[in-house]
Amino acid sequence: MSQLAIELTEAGRVWLIQRPIEIVAYIALALLIRFLAHRGIDRLTKPRSGGGPSLLRPLRERASAEARGSRLSERRAHRATTIGSVLKSTASIAVLVWCVLQILSAVGLDVRPFLASAGILGLAIGFGAQNLVRDFLSGIFMLLEDQYGVGDVVDLGEAVGTIESVGLRVTTLRDVNGTLWYCRNGEIIRVGNMSQGYAVAVVDLPVAHASDIDRACDVAQQTAEETVTASNIESDVLEPPEFLGVQKVTADGVTLRLTVKVKASRQWAVQRSIHRAVLDAFAAEKIRAPYPNGLPYTSSTA
Repeated sequence: MSQLAIELTEAGRVWLIQRPIEIVAYIALALLIRFLAHRGIDRLTKPRSGGGPSLLRPLRERASAEARGSRLSERRAHRATTIGSVLKSTASIAVLVWCVLQILSAVGLDVRPFLASAGILGLAIGFGAQNLVRDFLSGIFMLLEDQYGVGDVVDLGEAVGTIESVGLRVTTLRDVNGTLWYCRNGEIIRVGNMSQGYAVAVVDLPVAHASDIDRACDVAQQTAEETVTASNIESDVLEPPEFLGVQKVTADGVTLRLTVKVKASRQWAVQRSIHRAVLDAFAAEKIRAPYPNGLPYTSSTA
C-alpha cells in the first residue's frame, strides 16, 4: 500500500472515529458537570430542616421563632428560586463555553483568537452596558445578603412601601397611596428595612403646659400597659412598654414619649391602639391638649 493511501486511511480513521468519539465524550462530560453543578446549587439554595449549610441561612438566623410563618416561607422560596436560577445560568454558560472550546480544539482549530475576541467583546459590552451590569450585580448581592424580600416594608430613599417583587435588575414596591414604584437595584444606595427581626412602636403624646405632667405620665404609662395586654394586639407585643418621660418641650406644649418592642411590621397597629387608648384616658382625666388653646382632650368614642 502506498504512503498516500496509508495517510488517507489514517486521516479517515481520525476524522471518522477518533474525533467524533472525542466530541461525544466532551459533550457527555459537559452534561455530567452541568447536572452535578445544578444538583449542588439546589442543595445550597433550598432550605432544609436539618440545618445544614444553605445560602438562605442569614434569613433563618435573623428570624425569630415567632416571626416564622407562611410569609417567611414564601420569601425564602422566592430567594431560593432567584439565587438558584442565577447560579444555574452561570454554571451552564461556563460549562457550555468550556465544551465549545474543547470541541474546537479537538477538530484542530486554534482557540486563542476566539478567546482574544471574546475578551474584547466582553470589554466592549462592559463599557456599553455599565448600568445594566451594575443593576444585576447589586441585585445578586442584595439577594445573597438578604437585605429585603417580598412583603417587607422598606425605605429606599425616594420610595417607601411594601416590596411586591424582587428581581435581579428591578425591585418594585407599593407605597401607602397605592403607587407602584420601580427601583433599579444599581440606583439603591441605602435600604431601611422595617420588617426584619423586630420593630419599635414609638408613641408621642403632646399635652399642654398647664396640665399636671406627672399625672399625665402616670396615666399614659398605665394605659399603655393595659392596652398591650388587649387580645387584639397582645400577640404583637414582645416586651412591656417603656415610658421614656418628657421628650420635647416647645412653645405649644410638652411631648411625652413611650416605646414598645413589637413584632416586625406591627409597630403601626400598636401605635394606633395605644394612641386611641391614651386619648380616651386623657379625656377621662381632664388632661389638656396643647392646641388650639389648651382645652381638655375629647374622648375618641364621644
